[in-house]
Amino acid sequence: MADNRTEQVHRERRPVLHEHTQRLSYADTDPAGILYYATWFPRMEALQTEYLFLNGLRQDTLLDRFGWWTVSRATHCDYLLPAKLFEEITIELRVGEIGTSSVRFDFEMWRRADNALVATASNWLVTVSPDQRPIRLPDILRECLAGPTG
Repeated sequence: MADNRTEQVHRERRPVLHEHTQRLSYADTDPAGILYYATWFPRMEALQTEYLFLNGLRQDTLLDRFGWWTVSRATHCDYLLPAKLFEEITIELRVGEIGTSSVRFDFEMWRRADNALVATASNWLVTVSPDQRPIRLPDILRECLAGPTG
């Protein structure tokens, strides 16, 4: 079943915007290979924040520079396969659905040794005004979401 899921993801996914590989530590997983959820959400958010930062959209200066900022509305993660201590996992960031005032970032976590998909996740980011009301996605953010090939 995991092989079918992996093949489906390969067919449907958008290009990778950014990725990071790291070796699992003791805090990431238990002896049965069950990924510890509390360590994965911060890593996904860090990858997303780094991508925006590398494209000139620093989370700490959005309000001052552009008059808007972003907030996470929802997150979701599906753990598909075990991942054990010291295995290398690559987290890939892609753009999912783009709405009027929000974007869904999609994440895939791949075990490098056998190229197995161990988890998938999503984070919905909303652009808001200084008073926390949703606003239309700014053009500069839409351009960033288009990725390096536009």
